[in-house]
Amino acid sequence: MLELNIPEVIAEVTEAFTRYERALVTNDVAALDMLFWNSPHTLRFCIGENLYGYESIAAFRNGRPPIDLTRRLNNTVIVSYGRDLATANTEFQREGSSRTGRQSHVWLRTEAGWRIAAAHVSLMPAAASDAAGHKAEASAQTESERVSIDQSAQW
Repeated sequence: MLELNIPEVIAEVTEAFTRYERALVTNDVAALDMLFWNSPHTLRFCIGENLYGYESIAAFRNGRPPIDLTRRLNNTVIVSYGRDLATANTEFQREGSSRTGRQSHVWLRTEAGWRIAAAHVSLMPAAASDAAGHKAEASAQTESERVSIDQSAQW
């Protein structure tokens, strides 16, 4: 039977996830590249691109403008599946934005340590609720807003 949430594995993956988050918000491209599994099987789906293979992911990161990537994490859940596989899922909110983003990672134990084998980032649809909890229609997004969101969400 597969053992879930082995405490020492959760601690290891949490430490790797924390290193990833620190590298992300400081735009430490070398550390980000190191944390992805160097394999043609690695993938990263984001707001404006689908990247297949480590080389594509590294090229994307090296070509991305160094914009402010500061964000606040919420509801982070890390689960281990045995000793060599884990997932990390979190919600986030970028500084100055009311939009909620979601990030999912599949972490794989390799000879070099824990590495991200798959990543997915998405933004929740723009919607508003009033204080009474009534749902409001999502506001229409102009092309310039969409481009701004796409650029700010590229991690």
